[in-house]
Amino acid sequence: MKLLPRSLLWRTFLFVALLMLLSVAAWFAIFNAYEREPRARQLAQTLVSVANLTRAALISARPEARRELLRDLSDREGIHIYPADPTDRVAPLPARPFLHRVEELAREQLGPHTRLSLEREGERALFVNFRIDDGDDGSYWLALPRERIDRVFPLSWLGWGVAALLISLFGAWLIVFRITRPLKALQQAARKVGAGETAPRLDESGPTELATVAHAFNQMGADLAQIDQDRALILAGISHDLRTPLTRLRMGIEMSADEELREGMTADVEEMDKTIGQFLDFARSEGGEAPLEIDVAALLAEIAAQYRRRGFKVELDGTAPGAATLRAKPQALRRAVNNLIDNALRYAGSDQPVELALAAAGDELLIEVSDRGPGIPPQDVERIKRPFARLDAARSNAVGAGLGLAIVERIARSHNGRLELLARAGGGLCARLAVRPIDSQPAPTP
Repeated sequence: MKLLPRSLLWRTFLFVALLMLLSVAAWFAIFNAYEREPRARQLAQTLVSVANLTRAALISARPEARRELLRDLSDREGIHIYPADPTDRVAPLPARPFLHRVEELAREQLGPHTRLSLEREGERALFVNFRIDDGDDGSYWLALPRERIDRVFPLSWLGWGVAALLISLFGAWLIVFRITRPLKALQQAARKVGAGETAPRLDESGPTELATVAHAFNQMGADLAQIDQDRALILAGISHDLRTPLTRLRMGIEMSADEELREGMTADVEEMDKTIGQFLDFARSEGGEAPLEIDVAALLAEIAAQYRRRGFKVELDGTAPGAATLRAKPQALRRAVNNLIDNALRYAGSDQPVELALAAAGDELLIEVSDRGPGIPPQDVERIKRPFARLDAARSNAVGAGLGLAIVERIARSHNGRLELLARAGGGLCARLAVRPIDSQPAPTP
């Protein structure tokens, strides 16, 4: 349901609060059900006792003293005695189980003719119909104040009940908060790890389950950091060991007399050197570069100018410098754009123009590199972003290590963004690099 909050804290708090309210309502219903019978018996016994005492007093009193007796009952006890008449307007007993139970219990002792009512001739009271003498056909109405059956609910109870409920809800919120706070810290640390950054160590205190999760995450972070260091060390050693013989090969090639053979071997050596560079870029940790406030439009204009000076057709749209600034890692962002342009030139052909564009969408900046090459099938888009992945179709004859898009994907994640490979209208590919300021949090994945 969209109305429910998405956070675990408020969902659990509302669930606990609902359980508490239902529990209070259930206990109130149970108390009311178990308290009804004793109260009905107590009230019925009171009515029977008052009726019996009134009947005994009237029978034993002298006829001339009965009027004074009735006056005393009215003044001192609030009890009124009325002769019953068939024409009396008597309201039927309301459909309340409690009152009907009182009537049943009163009939057991006063006789089957006993009736209860809450209103007679417009007067509101607790009326009990009884007979003074069982052999007498005449009957009387005994009227008692309504306070005898109305239960007074003190307002102080309501205040204490609200206070107890608020204290219980605060306690429930505090318990849930203590559970969800470590999970929130774990979520933020996982985002940093996903963005390629080093996450701080989590607090391993608290409940056993949460402490175990925090310890496992800290161990995972330490293992990943060690793996990254080992990988960087190995690749750095390999690159050093490979580039030394490559330099000797280049020197030997320059001395070759066959110009065509020399050019082909030089191209192979340069491609091998680029492949080694891609390995190093992929192994390089982006966390070492400090983020700066950069002019992305000026950065793209500089990159496009460098490619044009080398004879490539890289066209930049009319985005003016200063129109789009971003807190980012400039060298990493430059490396990502260069990889996308190199990809476009390699697969579309160096004689085809590559279009470079910049746009803003909310807090995102969209850098688009478009070409008119063979494109990428939609079912292979996610797979091609993985390291060493290649297509079996038109782009499979390309050279390189297969790390270009994987490097761009990693740089995009480190900038709280993503890499999208979209089919271009009219044929070709549009590689869209969406980036956010590094200090902001990535949008939640739907």
